[in-house]
Amino acid sequence: MLLKDKVGLVTGGGDGIGRATAQMFARDGARVAVADIRLGAAEETVELIRAEGGDALALETDVSSESAVAQMVDAVISHYGRLDCACNNAAGGGGFNRVPDVTEESWDRCQSITLKGVWLSMKYEIPAMLSSGGGAIVNIASLSGVRGEALQSPYSAAKGGVIALTRTAAAEYAQQGIRVNAINPGAILTRALANYIDTVPGAREHTVGTHAMRRFGQPEEIADAVVYLCSERSSFVTGHSLNVDGGVMVNPHTL
Repeated sequence: MLLKDKVGLVTGGGDGIGRATAQMFARDGARVAVADIRLGAAEETVELIRAEGGDALALETDVSSESAVAQMVDAVISHYGRLDCACNNAAGGGGFNRVPDVTEESWDRCQSITLKGVWLSMKYEIPAMLSSGGGAIVNIASLSGVRGEALQSPYSAAKGGVIALTRTAAAEYAQQGIRVNAINPGAILTRALANYIDTVPGAREHTVGTHAMRRFGQPEEIADAVVYLCSERSSFVTGHSLNVDGGVMVNPHTL
């Protein structure tokens, strides 16, 4: 029960890593606000949490909208009275194109959700946590933001921005009781990845082969890392970007 009596918030909590994180927050003792642009998906996550005896709240939120994010955090404070930890997971891709072929529309959409959404979330989460006596934020970044990724310039740029933003916020609030870290997942077996590897010939073998462990990760393995970084077990950790990647960055076949 690493988060006993805490209040947590997860954006993009309607499925995948976000859903697993919201569930793990609850299993470790937190009351959880589950935010997603798809209210029905957020409500499904909440139902799963309540079925296990947890306390959860569903919120419909577009993280690219400042007014929506402000309302999201206000709703958490109104319902639970405080905010102690947050996982900013909501993101949007920018398609698969070489740099000259990326459209301005796809670039702007990806930046608005994936990078601006994290900034807006922290803009309102941090004051709420200061009022609650401190807290911890974990932003879901990506290996793409560390090393770049061919055909994914909007996404790589946005996730690289998330890592830099994480370090900046960590530096600004380290002495005020708020820790801010990021996680860079490897290939995690979410619905989106399953669709990709099932429809693109050779995708499964290629993707597994980029991991030294030669397997996909599970959403729960990212969620475990989020809980650790939100708990007092990581009380001396801030401004860190943690690779939870099955060994992609040390795989001799991809170096």
